[in-house]
Amino acid sequence: MRLTMYTDYSLRVLLYLGVKGQEQLSTVQEISDKYQISKNHLTKVTHELGKLGIIETVRGRGGGIRLKLKPEEINIGEVVRKTEDDFYIVECFHCELNKCIITPVCKLKGVLGKALQAFIHVLDQYTLADFVIDNDGLRSILLDEKK
Repeated sequence: MRLTMYTDYSLRVLLYLGVKGQEQLSTVQEISDKYQISKNHLTKVTHELGKLGIIETVRGRGGGIRLKLKPEEINIGEVVRKTEDDFYIVECFHCELNKCIITPVCKLKGVLGKALQAFIHVLDQYTLADFVIDNDGLRSILLDEKK
């Protein structure tokens, strides 16, 4: 299973905002600079995270973004499901685009389906809090804090 860059960036934004804390605002530019990734991509990501109700935007001078939910309320599996375009890890998973001639008799499809379910099941067991609470290393790197 490979996650899209969109999901990767979504998780990185949440990690950054998680270590920053719910009270402090961050900017897309700040996060873009820290991760050295496109501000345009992050703008799209943060817009979607806002529409999903995971982060909130404060407009105006001194505005920015922050977590709308507590880190323990943000389930990683749910974020991945909501930010991934599709989970068609092989052609036969897509009913409309599947052209594979062995689909009706292929036993591999079932195994790959179980593997995908297991992947998501593992992610469902974690919240953002599992990665940001008491993680001094992450805090040090993202916020340039000395230990």
